[in-house]
Amino acid sequence: EAPDVVEEAWPLAGGTHLRIVAQPMPDGGLVLIAEDRTEQLAISAMRDTLLRTRTATLDSLFEAIAVFAPDGSLQLWNRSFAGTWGLDPETLDSHPTADKLLEAIEPNLRAPKQSKAIGGIIRSATLDRKEKGGRIDLADGRTLEFVGVPLPDGNGLLTVLDITDSQKAARALLERNQALVEADRVKTNFLSNMSYEFRTPLTSIGGFAELIKSGAAGDISPQMDEYISAILESVERLTEQVENVLDLSQSEAGLLPIAKDQVEIMALISQLLSDRESAIFAAGVTLDVRGEDDFVVNCDPRQIGRALGHIIDNSISATDSGDKILIEVARLDGATRIVISDNGRGMSKQELARLQGDTDVAEDGPVERKQGLGIPLARQLVEAHGGGLKIQSRKGDGTTVYVVLP
Repeated sequence: EAPDVVEEAWPLAGGTHLRIVAQPMPDGGLVLIAEDRTEQLAISAMRDTLLRTRTATLDSLFEAIAVFAPDGSLQLWNRSFAGTWGLDPETLDSHPTADKLLEAIEPNLRAPKQSKAIGGIIRSATLDRKEKGGRIDLADGRTLEFVGVPLPDGNGLLTVLDITDSQKAARALLERNQALVEADRVKTNFLSNMSYEFRTPLTSIGGFAELIKSGAAGDISPQMDEYISAILESVERLTEQVENVLDLSQSEAGLLPIAKDQVEIMALISQLLSDRESAIFAAGVTLDVRGEDDFVVNCDPRQIGRALGHIIDNSISATDSGDKILIEVARLDGATRIVISDNGRGMSKQELARLQGDTDVAEDGPVERKQGLGIPLARQLVEAHGGGLKIQSRKGDGTTVYVVLP
């Protein structure tokens, strides 16, 4: 009977691992064979670490991934892949072919025939070496996006991503946008209709007041004449506000009619100042108008006149007696720049934000919207001509408004 061979592993203190084989000899002797397996064990440990790291990395991915061999067999997958398709570990551990795998997931699809699309993606990645993708709907309402990618070793990678939440978010944003568009349309129509509805009674009130003031209904006392003048002034202001609302709503909707013509800007400004002569005199401000008389701009004289008029009105209301309003017209890079500045009270950051309709929070607290429509409407009218409006102001240093028209 042959003597038994004894084999042992000897780990040494310095980290060396030896494989010791003791072979008894027939004559009673003993042969010891020592094999240094340190490097082999180190390589094996490194391989095990890499495999565990790869598995942990793949399982931590949000996407579901699977690797298929050229023959269609499943080689590698992560935890998300099993969860996404509702597959049990036993099915995956058997390394099924793509066809068998697709048969297992067909019940989860809204349209089972769509499994052919996934099979085509896998074949394209493994055999045709082409990257393709698609989307598929599941019976539980989820939407999956998948891509097949050829790998350098001849295998194919299938990545699957659940895009249900992003699809819902996109639909919600689309519906919200449609609702906002519809709300804006309703608001525009409402403002337009209300503006037209206001005009009729205002015209009647103004007409009857003028008849009474002219004495058509008999003599009136001085006190009555004063009351009627106040009524006419209020009718004029309210009519202007109604027109502002109508123009602003039409401008925001892109429906503001623009009838362009060759307009002499200096003549237009002179007319605007003439219309406001009494207000300028009452405010006690000094006017300084600078510019050549031959400045001609292709614009709608009514709309630009209203825009500049609102800016001038704003300067008049922001100045005290003895202050100065400067209006300069000049050419700038082929465009016409109109600067309306004053050395009046100026505005704080909050007031400037309100004037421009800005709701951001400034250094001194939250901003509230200004109810006046003058400057916002002026900006809309200028921008409707392809121009721009900019405001600079500081408390106590006055305000400067820059209007640029092409």
